[in-house]
Amino acid sequence: MSDSAPLVITAGEPAGIGPELCLALAMKPGLPGFVVVSDPALLRSRAALIGLDVTITEVAPDGRVPESAAAGELLVVPLPFPAAAACGQPDTANAETLLDGLRHAVDGCLQGRYRALVTAPLHKGVINDAGIPFRGHTEFLAECCDAPLPVMLLAAGELRVALATTHLPLRDVPDAVTADRLRDVLRVLLQDLRQRFGITAPEIVVCGLNPHAGEDGHLGTEDADIIAPVVKEFARTGERVRGPLPADTAFTEASGHKDAILAMYHDQGLPVLKYAGFGAGVNITLGLPIVRTSVDHGTAFDLAGSGKADPGSLVAAIEMAARLTDPR
Repeated sequence: MSDSAPLVITAGEPAGIGPELCLALAMKPGLPGFVVVSDPALLRSRAALIGLDVTITEVAPDGRVPESAAAGELLVVPLPFPAAAACGQPDTANAETLLDGLRHAVDGCLQGRYRALVTAPLHKGVINDAGIPFRGHTEFLAECCDAPLPVMLLAAGELRVALATTHLPLRDVPDAVTADRLRDVLRVLLQDLRQRFGITAPEIVVCGLNPHAGEDGHLGTEDADIIAPVVKEFARTGERVRGPLPADTAFTEASGHKDAILAMYHDQGLPVLKYAGFGAGVNITLGLPIVRTSVDHGTAFDLAGSGKADPGSLVAAIEMAARLTDPR
């Protein structure tokens, strides 16, 4: 990967706000060089709808990628959709094409044509309704990269929250919180905090699974039987890992955390993160051979085509991707 290679941005669900967020980037000077994977006709149509004067310049999927665009210009790797995209009305006919765009972006990153991948939001339900099993970007990208264990990390300012489990129904979470999984997640988290973020001695606070971290076994035994022994294993090797702490205090200043919090499940950790920095947060996939960042929000079908969508989280994701691939 060349540090002068552009980032690649996938514009996400065409019926959502992703395309207009990408269009808004053409009006923001000072961003690292990037190209967008999307349908040029869709982008031109959406630009006209929301009143943005953006020049769409197509670049060859397998040719030389320019390092940057001119002011008001968006460099686009063309990916035509089989069905015309209507704002707020997703079409299952476009599902496989969306995934093809992700595959192209991943392959380009692995080959060094792109510096890192930044993703606008997809809608998991639409892809599944098309008959394609899809749990989310995180799991799909791991399959594309042959990565054994992707770890979801969201960051807002200095707050970083990683997840031990990701897109699971709540009733399935306790069975998924195993000692082996926690060990693997902690190894990935520690490694990428060092290698990606440059934190030489990262400190991680581990949340308990149950209220009050199990209340000495009165509110569940997973904290004492599974989580605490794994934390002690890492601590004995000199790693700065603490817990399990009750989740209702783990995010407070009293916990003394510095570098990352490991939550046990999606809605234990992410509500706090999004309250702290919604619209400026970044989703980062750890455990991949490439850098991937994303926005902290969904497709917002109700805002699509209104011109009111805020590109702040996408800008933050771009800046984070550039930071994580900066060789300095």
